[in-house]
Amino acid sequence: MKVRIASIQYQLRHVEDWDGFARQVDFVLNAAADYYPQFVLLPELFTTQLLSFMDNDDVPSAVRGLSAYTTPYIELLRAHAVRHGYYLIGGTHPNIRDGQLLNTAFLFTPGGAVHLQDKIHRTRWEKEKWNSDHGDVLNVFQTPYGKVAILICYDIEFPELARRAAEEGAEIVFVPSCTDDRQGFLRVRYCCHARAIENQIYVAMTSTVGNLPVAGLRLHYGQASIITPSDFHFARDGIAAEGVINEEQIVVADVDLALLHENRLKGTTIPLLDKRHEFYGNRPVIVVAD
Repeated sequence: MKVRIASIQYQLRHVEDWDGFARQVDFVLNAAADYYPQFVLLPELFTTQLLSFMDNDDVPSAVRGLSAYTTPYIELLRAHAVRHGYYLIGGTHPNIRDGQLLNTAFLFTPGGAVHLQDKIHRTRWEKEKWNSDHGDVLNVFQTPYGKVAILICYDIEFPELARRAAEEGAEIVFVPSCTDDRQGFLRVRYCCHARAIENQIYVAMTSTVGNLPVAGLRLHYGQASIITPSDFHFARDGIAAEGVINEEQIVVADVDLALLHENRLKGTTIPLLDKRHEFYGNRPVIVVAD
């Protein structure tokens, strides 16, 4: 089965109010629908664009203030998923649940359902400046177009998470990210390639681009890409598609789940199958002194 993914490089720019934000979101999501994708991906923290018209001098309070927009955010994005018939990974949105500030990816389905995936590992900025909380659950979502998982930015830098998702059957991992410089972007990008190779999965990532007059969010460095395992079945460099760095655009590619399954059994290497589970159990690590 072939699956089409549209990954949106979303440009953060000043907006005057919620309506200005909604108009930009409407534009990019309607544009993505023109390509008839099964999945659409927005970047991490793209709703921080709302801070451009909010009082953002007190960073922890400002981020918590975004939670007030959770309901209109859900209504806006769910309407697009239902109208266009695609699965929408709606970037991430800071929201308060049970007294905790969580950085959450919302998955909107064509049937109107909304599923959540909280960020499991927080960056130093999230811990020290935002005083946010971490999620504790990794989800794998069954869809008519395969099983998918969402690892939010920093989470892709922890191999164990992608491996657990792959062992539960995930075929595509979506990585919404937000990075301010080239080094940070490349950490995420290189780890996406590694996870695709290690687990013989497709990885779709995207990033915020542009700038905001908000502490910690002033500059953004990003590029969307759809990444494959590295083998003869796939694109030469393991890249099905990628955008132009720091430009607002939509990157689209078709990925073939049948090729993925064939590669897992007959690939040049088959790391998902070859993992020695008995070795990774309780076997000790021996440190040998010179």
